[in-house]
Parts: sequence; structure tokens; C-alpha cells
Amino acid sequence: MLFLLKKYIGSLLMPLPLIIIVSFAALLLLWFTRWQKTGKAILSLSWLALLLFSLQPIADKFLLPVEGKYVQRYEPDTTPITPVKYIVVLGGGFTYNPQWAPSANLINNSLPRVTEGIRLYRLNPGAKMIFTGGKGVNAISSAEIAAMVAQSLGIPVEDTIALKKPLDTEEEAAEVEKVIGQQPFILVTSANHMERSLKFFAQRGLHPIAGPANQLAVTTPLYSWEKYLPSSYYLSHTERAWYETLGRIWQAIKPVSQDMSIKNSEDLQKKANEK
Repeated sequence: MLFLLKKYIGSLLMPLPLIIIVSFAALLLLWFTRWQKTGKAILSLSWLALLLFSLQPIADKFLLPVEGKYVQRYEPDTTPITPVKYIVVLGGGFTYNPQWAPSANLINNSLPRVTEGIRLYRLNPGAKMIFTGGKGVNAISSAEIAAMVAQSLGIPVEDTIALKKPLDTEEEAAEVEKVIGQQPFILVTSANHMERSLKFFAQRGLHPIAGPANQLAVTTPLYSWEKYLPSSYYLSHTERAWYETLGRIWQAIKPVSQDMSIKNSEDLQKKANEK
């Protein structure tokens, strides 16, 4: 119930729905009240916000700090670590149509995560790929679809593990812990989602190594019309920055889950016994 409530409220607070709601309120003021100037001002500001949020320089100005240091890909040669046994790829947007090409079922942020996970798998011989994500309203889960895509791209079935229960990142961390315990692993998710994800896994005492994928904020040259004409694509960049900012705020203020409270108590007891 909390998961659905979080998703509904979060969706309404995204830039486009929020601007539409504010614009609708402004129209009500214009049509049915004497607050004509207020209605005009609110409507004008809401459309100006929509314009600005749809421009590449502004959208990516918001997104770049959210992606932070994870704008760079993970490379074992520049990050010396012992070889890992697991590569965890977090779930994202998906649907399921068995008549489509397998990769077409992974939408938005999901396919870049899976392909980056496969690249890292090639660099870590003998590793297992763990995919996470529940099924929502679909016939099969996000994790199963991601595993299916990886297998269609040459990953052996025996090297893929699908964790089908978790619905959000916090639950994904809990399920991954059950499989790999305290072993270090590469965590693959979108660059803008990485910081929040690492915190969820670190809270459980796990040892993730960031493997960022799906970097979005453009810092390379673009044509002038790509930068200064409004685009729904760059509006989606503003949306990602907004979404992750709301997610980090919620992560900071949300109550600690019951299983985390128990785990923290057990960890404290274990440390006390060691002393």
C-alpha cells in the first residue's frame, strides 16, 4: 500500500503533471473568479517553466549534479579491486509482450543497465549476473525479462539469477543480501540513481562497487537547435533530476523498516560480543 501511495504521489509531483495541475488551477481562476491577474500570472509562469525545463542547457544543468561522479563508467583497469563473483543489475521500466524482440520489453532506463551489466560480465569471467525487480501488473517480472534479454545476447542461463519479488530499491537490497551476503559485487544502475542505491545497500552492510549506466546529462557539443528548441527528451532529463531529488528527500526522512531495525540491533549485538 505504501509502495503504491509513494508511486502515485511521486508521479503527480513530476514536472509535467505538476505544471498541468497548476495551469488548470490558473484556468479556473481566469474563468470562474475575479482573480484574473493572479490566474494570468500563474498560467504564464507555468508555461514559462515548461519551456525552460524542456531546454537542454537547463535540463542537463539540473541533471548533472544528480549524476555526480557517476558520469564516468566503471573500468577495472582504473579501479583496482579483486575480481567480483556477482554483478547486480537493478530493475527499471519494462513491459511484457512475447511477440516483441526481447530487448523491446525493457523501456526507459532498463536496457542501458542490462547492456552495461553484460559489458562488465565480459570483464569478470566466472561472475554471475543478478537481475532484480517485481512483475507489477505484467505476467512476468522485470528481473525475468532482463535475464531473458541477457540470455538472448549470449549470457549463459546458468550465469543469470532473477530476483522476482522486490518492488523498489530498498527491497532489492534486502533480496540481494540473501543471495550474496557480505561479498563485494558490482552494482549496475542508472548514473542518476546510483548515489541513492548505494546508500540502500550500504545500510545493510553490503559492499557494492558502483557500475553506473545510462548517463544522460550531455556535456559534449550539440547543434544549436538541439540545445535551444524545447524537446520532450530534455524535459525527461529534468524529470529524472526531479525524481531523484524527491527520492533522496524521502530516503532521508522515511522511517526505518522493521527488518532493518532488527538487522541493526543484531549488528550492534555482534559488535558488542566481539568486544
